[in-house]
Parts: sequence; C-alpha cells; structure tokens
Amino acid sequence: MNDFDIPIFKKIYDLYKSFYVLRKNFPKDDKYILGEKCESLILEVLTCVFEASQKPKPQRLVYLEGASVKINLLRFHFRLAKDVRALSEKNYLNLQENLDEIGRMLGGWIRMTKS
Repeated sequence: MNDFDIPIFKKIYDLYKSFYVLRKNFPKDDKYILGEKCESLILEVLTCVFEASQKPKPQRLVYLEGASVKINLLRFHFRLAKDVRALSEKNYLNLQENLDEIGRMLGGWIRMTKS
C-alpha cells in the first residue's frame, strides 16, 4: 500500500488544502501569525502521521500520540481564529467537523497500535 493512500493521510491533506484557501482571506494582522500557526500545525500532524506509517508497530505510538496533541492544539487555534473573526462561523464548523473525523480516525489507529 502506498503511504499516501492511507485514509487519515488523505483527510489531513484535504484539511490542509481547505485551510490554505481560507487563510488567504484572513485579516492581514491574523494571516501571518494565527493563520501560519494553524497551517504549521496541520503540516506537523501530516508529518507525524506519515512518520508513523513508516515505523514498525511498536514505534508508531510516539508519533501517533504526538499527532493527537497537535490536533488538540489545532482545535484551540481554530476556535481562537473564529473568536477573533479571522474565520467565519461556517468555515470554523466545517474545519472542526473535518478535524473531528481525523481525530476519530487517529484514535482508532492509536487503540489498534496499543493492542
């Protein structure tokens, strides 16, 4: 199986593409700090998932748990972007919905790795 065919990898990749478009509409003050931080966190989650897919099962957990922490940070940053009106309510809800699905997929992979 190609590493890029992993469903969670595709979901995170699509989340990045969606956020990339939205970040262009951020107010200038928020685009270069909050927007870049969100973008960076998405890329870090993508990297952790990719690295986990390359490791043997006993070593995956470290990368998967790192991705989980970054997803929780990303939730916080998305909510902050909504609260300061850098993101609309509709866009925020869409991003959160995608992030929730990624979180469920990641949680399943973590549970499977632990057993």
